This record gives sequence, C-alpha cells and structure tokens, in this order.
Amino acid sequence: MAKRRKVEKKEKGLGFGLLDLLFPLVTIPIKAPIWMGKTLRDAAIKELTDESRVREELLELQMRYEMDEISKEKYEEKEKALMERLEAIRKYKEE
Repeated sequence: MAKRRKVEKKEKGLGFGLLDLLFPLVTIPIKAPIWMGKTLRDAAIKELTDESRVREELLELQMRYEMDEISKEKYEEKEKALMERLEAIRKYKEE
C-alpha cells in the first residue's frame, strides 16, 4: 500500500501549473494524453476490482441454475471461476 500512496502523490504533481499557463500550446498536448491514460487506467482498475459486480453475477448464476436454465456442470464451472475472481480482487485490495 505504501507504494500506491507514493505513486498517487507523484501523480498529483502532474497537474497544470505556471508553465502550463505560460506555454499552453507546448504543455497541454504533452500532458493531456498522460492525464487521459491515467483516468482510463483508474476507471479500469475500479471496474475490475468491484466485488459487488462479481456478487451480482454469482446471484444471477444461482438463479439461472435454480430455474434450470443451465446444467449443474456449467453452474459449478462458472461459480468456480467467479469465486476465483472474487478471491483475486480481495488479494489485490489487501496489497
């Protein structure tokens, strides 16, 4: 976690400052793609580490199984994959 905090502090330093006001035609084309990339990365990480989505998928899977829409084998296969995904998310959040 200490590494993440250091990275977050460094990233905050990439904001727009005095040079950006003085030389916007030079600095903005450089910083805009960096900002966009970080924003997309943060959104992807947030989506990939959302436990509630995995739990919803587990509930939906269970309902489909109980309504005989999928076989027991398919249910167990998908349930195992979702449980592994949930465990991976929890391990990632502990780091």
